[in-house]
Amino acid sequence: MAYADNTSVSTDKSKAEIERTLTRYGAQQFIHGWDQTRAMIGFKMNDRFIKMALPLPVKEDPEFKCTPSGKRQRDAEGAYKAWEQACRQRWRALALVIKAKLEAVESGITTFEEEFLAHIALPDGSTVGEVTLQRVQIAYETGKMQDLLPM
Repeated sequence: MAYADNTSVSTDKSKAEIERTLTRYGAQQFIHGWDQTRAMIGFKMNDRFIKMALPLPVKEDPEFKCTPSGKRQRDAEGAYKAWEQACRQRWRALALVIKAKLEAVESGITTFEEEFLAHIALPDGSTVGEVTLQRVQIAYETGKMQDLLPM
């Protein structure tokens, strides 16, 4: 069972909550957008640009066409409502993650860079996480250290 599985909070309200949270903790910029497969938020804080991707559920996924038991088909409206619920759940989870990270920083538990390291945007638009995860995988497969960031 995922966090906020049955939330009634709209995605718009979750986005607005994220923006308010970021503003309260000192963000200087905020943007968001989406395509068919993911939503993106970006913000500038502590002289760093942060880019976070939120994978969106696929409307045509079989999980939305059937009831949870899998025994009955949903009509088009029911499938859309199930998909919309999955979107609401993911936005609520993202709002929680951002709030928790910023509160951990504010409380001195960790640093901003430690909490958001994987999401720091590099000059070419990629993130530290995107660049380093591939190299970490290669290091584990070969047993040889890789340069974690391009020179």
